[in-house]
Amino acid sequence: MNSNTESLSDEELAGLVQKGDTDKFGVLMERYQAKLFRYGKKFLYDSDNIEDVVQDVFIKTYQNINSFDVNQRFSPWIYRIAHNTYVNAIKKSSVGPMYLFDFDALVSHTVVDDPIVREKEQREMKDVVDKGLSLIEPKYREILVLYFIEELSYKEISDILHIPIGTVGVRIMRAKEILRDAMEKTNIEIPKI
Repeated sequence: MNSNTESLSDEELAGLVQKGDTDKFGVLMERYQAKLFRYGKKFLYDSDNIEDVVQDVFIKTYQNINSFDVNQRFSPWIYRIAHNTYVNAIKKSSVGPMYLFDFDALVSHTVVDDPIVREKEQREMKDVVDKGLSLIEPKYREILVLYFIEELSYKEISDILHIPIGTVGVRIMRAKEILRDAMEKTNIEIPKI
């Protein structure tokens, strides 16, 4: 990727793809590959299946790129496509959803200087969060991931999930309460970091 392409926003890249510069779609794929894979881990068990569904998301995104409004943000638009694609994949899957939390996205570092201690603490915290999130309903789990991990705004989450903005705030608040209660009821101890 050259520096000119790196400086372009997602929206600018999408606009260029709409005008026929299909190579720019590859840049968008590079930017969103890991994000969509991480998002998919909230829904599905199998990494191979997640990769397949991410490819489906990119195919649908490419097929519908001309319906994207370049005056809007690209990330909520592609996450809406991803959400719908993952939900459909769950319905087709005989194994069902996976409810893991990608802690690496939440905590990239701690204040501990020793890398061995830091890695151990991060692993412990990831296990705690994974266990906690596995205990709550998908609608609450997903909203926590979108808000705290993907750092999307209430408006963007509202667009992705097709719910009113007010409901987003209420659901985030409720999800945090449910997560805390679930962790307390199962005696999941949060390590001190």
